[in-house]
Formats: sequence, C-alpha cells, structure tokens
Amino acid sequence: MFKKLFTPFEEINGTKKTLIQSGWLIAILVLWSVSSMSGATHMFPTIKQVLHGFVDLWNGGLMVELGSSLSLCFQAIFYSVFISLFFAYLTVIPVFKTIGSFLSKLRYLPLTGIAFYITIMINDARSIQVWVLVLFMTMFLITGLMQMIKDIPNEEFEHARTLGCSRWEVLWEVVIKGRFDYVIELVRQNLAIVWVMIVTVESILIAAGGLGVLIKNGDKLGDNGRVIAVQIVIIVVGITLDFILTKLRKSIFRYSNY
Repeated sequence: MFKKLFTPFEEINGTKKTLIQSGWLIAILVLWSVSSMSGATHMFPTIKQVLHGFVDLWNGGLMVELGSSLSLCFQAIFYSVFISLFFAYLTVIPVFKTIGSFLSKLRYLPLTGIAFYITIMINDARSIQVWVLVLFMTMFLITGLMQMIKDIPNEEFEHARTLGCSRWEVLWEVVIKGRFDYVIELVRQNLAIVWVMIVTVESILIAAGGLGVLIKNGDKLGDNGRVIAVQIVIIVVGITLDFILTKLRKSIFRYSNY
C-alpha cells in the first residue's frame, strides 16, 4: 500500500486521497506549532495568536473590508475580460494583430510604472485601484487568449468553411463560441493574479480600504497573528473563487476537456 503512494502515475481512491491530505494538514500544523515555539524572538505567531487575530479582525470590520476587496476584484475582472476579448478577437484581422502583440508585451511593465501614470490621469482612489488591476490582468489575459486562438486546429476552420460559413461566421462559430469554455478557464487562471495583486494595490492606496489595508495596519502594529489571519482569509477566498469558476465551467460546458 505505502509503495503505491510513492509510485509515479499511480491511481488512488478517494479515501486514500483524503488520508494523504489529512496527513499533510497535520504535518503543517505540527511544523507550525514547533516553529512558533522555537527561537528567542518568536517571529512566527502561534496558532492561538492567529485565532485571536481572527477575532480582532471580525470585531474590526473584516466582512466590510472583504466586501471592498471582492468588489474591487470583480470590477477589475469585468473590465479586463471585456477589453481582452475585444483585442484578442481582433488579432485574427491582420491590421490589428500588431496591436494585440504589443499589448501582450506590456505584461513585462512593472506594476509601479502602471500605477504612476494612472495616478496622474485619475484622482479617485478606487478608480486608480480598479484600472491598475485592469491593465495588469489585461496584458496577461490577452496573451493567453491569443495563444488559445493560435492553438485552434486548422481542421476546425476547414470544417466550418465546408459547411458554407463565411469568414465572419467562422470567427463566431469556431473562435468565439467554440472556445468560450477555455475563456472561462483563462479567467480562472488569471483571477489568481488579480486576487494576489489586490493586497499590493490596496496597500499603496489605503483610502479605499480592503484586505490590503488590514495587512498593512497589522504590520504597523507588529501584530503577526492578525497578519497571518488576513492571509489565511485571502487564501481561502481565492480557493473558493477558483472552485466556483471551475464548477461553473464544468456545469455549462459538460464536454469541456480543460
């Protein structure tokens, strides 16, 4: 039995998978407890301190700040998906392909540089946060969408043509409708980027609030338990959003291979 657990490509049932996951969870908690008790400074908070951090966060308006971060995340995703799809689908037209390639290359632009120019053009703190995330996600999402279009087998285009579809109908049937399940998968993957960057963006502009502000305040107070508690909330919410998008894609596109 134990040999199979260390054998490459070995299939295991649900019970064994649950046992493995439970074992790793226990190992992490034991390592956490040992690490928090070792050393003279105790820089890593104990589990008890983190639980106290959760209580303090709840009493200090955790749900309000979480709602603010989720609102920021959803706004950024909505705008970035719309912009990315628009430019990515235009790349099938030769005259617009250069624009898509240029926007894709902008993903190497540092977040600080993006925030600097947006701050000059926009005065509202919330709008600055939204558009920083929109531009940041758009560059990565466009890259994925362009690769998606490039990877479509030529046989699918030929099949659509043999059915009498015009070139615009081929674009609609093969690229837009035929790959919408992959679009949802790309959004799910890039959602992690936005959710992680939200903390950084909110820490830069604290006027609009959010989970990033809670981390920054906890860091100023030297309350490591509160900082770890916020990070646990961020991870749990991120995993939940990932799970929801995966289930949504599989429920709508039952025969999706992604």
